[in-house]
Amino acid sequence: MSTDPWGRVDDDGTVYVRTAEGERAVGSWQAGEPEEALAYFHRKYDELAGQVQLLEQRVKGTDLAPAQAETNIAKLREAVADAHAVGDLAALTARLDGLTALVAQRREEVKAARERARAEARTVKERIVAEAERIAEETTHWKSGGERLRQLVEEWKAADRIDRVTEAQLWKRLSAARTAFAKRRKVYFAGLDEQREGVRAAKERIVAEAEAIADSTDWGATAAAYRDLMQQWKSAGRASREVEDELWARFKGAQDQFFQARSAVFAERDASLAANAQVKEELLAEAEKILPVTDARTARGALRGLLERWEAAGPVPRDQRDRLEGGLRKIDEAVRKAEDAEWKRSNPEARARAQSTVDQLRTSIDQLEKRLSKAQAAGRAKDVKEAEEALTARRSWLAEAERTLAEFS
Repeated sequence: MSTDPWGRVDDDGTVYVRTAEGERAVGSWQAGEPEEALAYFHRKYDELAGQVQLLEQRVKGTDLAPAQAETNIAKLREAVADAHAVGDLAALTARLDGLTALVAQRREEVKAARERARAEARTVKERIVAEAERIAEETTHWKSGGERLRQLVEEWKAADRIDRVTEAQLWKRLSAARTAFAKRRKVYFAGLDEQREGVRAAKERIVAEAEAIADSTDWGATAAAYRDLMQQWKSAGRASREVEDELWARFKGAQDQFFQARSAVFAERDASLAANAQVKEELLAEAEKILPVTDARTARGALRGLLERWEAAGPVPRDQRDRLEGGLRKIDEAVRKAEDAEWKRSNPEARARAQSTVDQLRTSIDQLEKRLSKAQAAGRAKDVKEAEEALTARRSWLAEAERTLAEFS
């Protein structure tokens, strides 16, 4: 009989392994020496130890799921317990116990990490729902708002799942927000369509009026009517782009038709009035010889004759009208000023008032000069200063009054 620390071979060839609970038969050996039998069953132990070592490496060195690890540990534990091998089976069981504790710790860590992830996911999804509800209630930027809601749904899908009840509640709120936004957008565009329909009707009326007067030859009244229609067009608002472009093309076409016709008529008329303009150019040159006015009555007589000839000359082209009329108006104003000055010089009441003003100021100056002399003699500096200032003012007024009086001489 041959033995070693972990097993022995009985005389009948039975192989035993030693455990803390006592010996256990693990097989029999009839083909050779007992040492060969023990060596064979030691190799069986080494194979089992190798599986335990491999599992230790997987548990410690990889992210093997706790459930999978526990399943593998249970299988190995059963294999060790029933092993047909010779060796320190208790050591293998202890190593499996260590792995069991490690996997349990790993399970708690995974659970805690999962809880943290769920808490973070809940925060993310609550933020997503809150933003979606704000968009649904407040925004009127329909395009960007709709795009942002689509992005929020994608962010929701990318976030980790949370507990089923909270997940369902938050998803319900997110869906409700998207529905509310869609309803508000639909109502807005329905109102916008209604408003644009009103604008379309208003602008069709404006276009119809514009087209109805496009052939008018009542140039002044029709031009004013087109200005009024343009103001109405601007105040009416905007229809849809297609309708707006089509109606504007019609409106502008009618307007252009009228103003082009008017321009053609005015151009023809202006050409026929060129001779009148030449006559008025000559009359204006003659009228300018009246200046400067030295005799208001003679100047007025000459200008009156020129005005009669001016009116007889007839209308002139529009582009020359303001210049010619303005030139004659300046000459008329110069003659009128000369007449006013002549009348003022010949007005006895005005001359009497001017003489009275001069006399009063001279009297006042005489009195102030006497007051100044008394104040100087008495050494009253304050009275001297006041008298000098009053004299300076009165003398300035007297000079102006004398100039006015001189105009009547």
